[in-house]
Amino acid sequence: MNYNLIIQPEAEYDIQDAFEWYESQNPGLGSEFIRAVDACLSGIGRKPLAYEVIHKQARRALIRRFPYIILYVFDRDTVFVLACFHAKRDPKQWLDRI
Repeated sequence: MNYNLIIQPEAEYDIQDAFEWYESQNPGLGSEFIRAVDACLSGIGRKPLAYEVIHKQARRALIRRFPYIILYVFDRDTVFVLACFHAKRDPKQWLDRI
């Protein structure tokens, strides 16, 4: 079953920002990042409860091949994507989004 997936504007900005950075480092790498994000979001949409709870109801999914995580909450039949952060980033920055 695929659940509804709502990507918050802040998360869209995070993804776009990372895309632009990767693309500036190596043309085409940003597109690879987007494909990896899409694959991760697809996995979350199929099995949202399969990923680790890291704070209250917030869960994280690691993006393959890139040091980024997707932070989300699952409520009934909807996944709310809150952020896409570099894994080494200070957790205080994403805690504000929960």
